[in-house]
Amino acid sequence: MSSQLPESVLALLKDPTTLIPAIAQDATSGEVLMLAYMNTQSLAMTIQTGRATYWSRSRSELWEKGATSGNIQMVHSISLDCDGDALLLKVEQSGPACHTGDRTCFHANIELAQ
Repeated sequence: MSSQLPESVLALLKDPTTLIPAIAQDATSGEVLMLAYMNTQSLAMTIQTGRATYWSRSRSELWEKGATSGNIQMVHSISLDCDGDALLLKVEQSGPACHTGDRTCFHANIELAQ
């Protein structure tokens, strides 16, 4: 399996040498599950396998979501924003998305001033 992106996809990215924020959203409910980062290699692997693969900033290595936990993300679609510097993955999440065991990583609400 090649971990290279096609030139047509590379051309859409604002800067293929940087990490790209990738938002994982539940394909059915629309719920935002998590934010991670991708490089061109992890994006190529995701496109080829249909399984979300990210770049771990803390471990400096590729990370297939669910490889150790079993909480995989099957990717239904990938969209690039208008600036070419952020991705939206619509996924089918198996189990919790957050490493804390919560369904979503966005569970700490901040109250707005009235």
